[in-house]
Amino acid sequence: MENRSYRWYPQVIAVFVTTLIISNIIAVKIVQFAGFVLPAAVILFPIAYIFGDILTEVYGYARARLAIWIGFVCNLFAVIAIWIGGLLPAAPFWTTAVYDSPQKAQQAYQAILGFTPRLLAASFVAYLVGEFLNSIVLAKLKVRTNGRFLWLRTITSTLIGQAADSTVFLTIAFGGILPAGDLQRAIFSQWLFKVGYEVLATPLTYLIVNTLKRVEKEDYYDRDTNFRPI
Repeated sequence: MENRSYRWYPQVIAVFVTTLIISNIIAVKIVQFAGFVLPAAVILFPIAYIFGDILTEVYGYARARLAIWIGFVCNLFAVIAIWIGGLLPAAPFWTTAVYDSPQKAQQAYQAILGFTPRLLAASFVAYLVGEFLNSIVLAKLKVRTNGRFLWLRTITSTLIGQAADSTVFLTIAFGGILPAGDLQRAIFSQWLFKVGYEVLATPLTYLIVNTLKRVEKEDYYDRDTNFRPI
C-alpha cells in the first residue's frame, strides 16, 4: 500500500464506521413492511456496504481492508461500553417517561441494548465474512473489466457479500431455533432487500465515486494486491 495521504479518506471511513455501529444498535427492533420481516438495521446497514464499495473502488483493497478492521474494532469498543454501562448500578432516582423505577429502567436498558453472546458472535463473523468478500470481489472485477461497468461490479459484489452476511448471521444466531424453512426464508428476505437497496442506491454510488476520484486524483487498480484479510 503506497504511503500517500488522501483528503477525504478519513471522512469516508467515519461514515462507514458510524453506519456500522448505529446499525448494530438499532438491529434489536424487528420491523415488518411490504411482506418483509427484517431488523430495523436494514435502513442503514446497506450504506456500510455502499461505502465499502466506494473505499475499494477509489482507494483500493488494502485501504478498504484497513477500514473494515477499524469498523470491527470500533464496534467492539461500542459493545464493551454498552455492556459495562449495563453492569453499573442504577441511580436510585433514575426513571424514564415510561418506567417509574430504576429497576424497570434497568430492565429496559438490558432489553434494548443488551447483547447475547450468540448474537454478538453472529454479528461479528457475518460482518467480517461479508465485507471482505464484497471488497475482494469488487477489486478483482475492476481489474477484470478494466474499470468499466461500475454498476455491474457493485451489484455483483453485493450479491455475493450480502448473501454471505445474511447466511452466516442468521445461521449462527438462529440455527436450531428457527425451523429450516423459516430460516431459509429469513435469509432470502434479508438478502433480497439489501441487494435491492444497493441497486436503488447505484446513482448515489456513482456520484460519490466519481467525485472522490476527481478530487483525490486516485482510481486504484488491485493488479498486484495480496488479498489476505490481514
